Amino acid sequence: MRAIRPLARIAKGLDAGKDVANWRLRQAVTGRYSLSRKPAGFTLLAKRENIMTDQMQHITLAGRPTGAPGPEHFKLETKDVPTPGAGEILVRVHYMSLDPYMRGRMDDGKSYAAPVPIGGTMEGGSVGEVIASNSDHFKAGDFAFGPFGWATHAVADEKMCRKVDPANGPITASLGVLGMPGFTGWYGLMEYGRPKAGETLVVAAATGPVGSMVGQVAKSLGLKTVGIAGGADKCKMAVEVFGFDACIDHRAYEDARSLRAALKEACGGGIDIYFENVGGKVLEAVMPLMKPHGRIPICGMISWYNAGGLGAGAAAQMAAPQIWRPILVNFLSVNGFIISNHWGDFPKFLAEIGPKVSSGDIKVVEDIAQGLENAPSAFMGLLTGKNVGKQIVKLI
Repeated sequence: MRAIRPLARIAKGLDAGKDVANWRLRQAVTGRYSLSRKPAGFTLLAKRENIMTDQMQHITLAGRPTGAPGPEHFKLETKDVPTPGAGEILVRVHYMSLDPYMRGRMDDGKSYAAPVPIGGTMEGGSVGEVIASNSDHFKAGDFAFGPFGWATHAVADEKMCRKVDPANGPITASLGVLGMPGFTGWYGLMEYGRPKAGETLVVAAATGPVGSMVGQVAKSLGLKTVGIAGGADKCKMAVEVFGFDACIDHRAYEDARSLRAALKEACGGGIDIYFENVGGKVLEAVMPLMKPHGRIPICGMISWYNAGGLGAGAAAQMAAPQIWRPILVNFLSVNGFIISNHWGDFPKFLAEIGPKVSSGDIKVVEDIAQGLENAPSAFMGLLTGKNVGKQIVKLI
């Protein structure tokens, strides 16, 4: 770990659904932050094997969960390394991303994207080295981000990939702060949150890659930022690392009413922007606190994902009037968005946020699990908040 980098990383054991009480914060002379934790033992789903150059491993969907996914829903398999066709590249994956949306791909209900078929490789973004190319845009030795899935090797169309230059910083940034999650936070806040100096913003999962981006950008624009996170240590991180004005531990409150009281005290005059990415008790607590002409960008609802159907199977926690009436009488703007529909704005995002990451103005925490076989355990932990920062799996 190099403390002079703005990226903080954690290498941890995946059976440690323990709190993060042993994290240590150190400030380097550059003013950037580094986070570390002593590695623990790993929970292995299968024995790791030495993979020959003509063999690869991948994790497939073994069955569709009806609730929270378990080890039985994933299978580690070995097969031949594929050969790239015209306009394609073959990549040896170094790091892969784990994100909440992947839980929806495990269901077969109607959604904005096709589900992963039974026996198909689990989908996701990854970054790695090009080892064979039939593309005019990539050559062997280049690093690329693309939809390579939960696999040690993958072939993808050049049009679905983008180059990543290791000279510009850790390649893992393409999976989080300078990838889809960071872009989601920035775009949703700027396009649908329409932030103004002096306003109050609330975002849950405040130490995750989306929530931390939302909070830091909002703070830089002169907003009061109140985070919500699971556990006192994550709340401390939200304030001390990511610069939130306050952070509420939702696990300390039994119901929405008590959580709402804490939020009301932290926010003072109410909430102008609620960046929605969790749903559940937090949404129920927030709605009565929204101010007139408030804005609610919606990018996810992780607390309901394990109910199936991207939350469609969740038991109702709020009656329709509790949701619709505040929207009506407070003239709220509520906008759902899927970030894959907005890639045209990605260069603008990189131009604005990239320099801030390089300078350390945008702080980053990465939670890095070791080994493809541990991806299912890390993913299951992600869905219950056991990760600390952006969840990544290191393959090499």
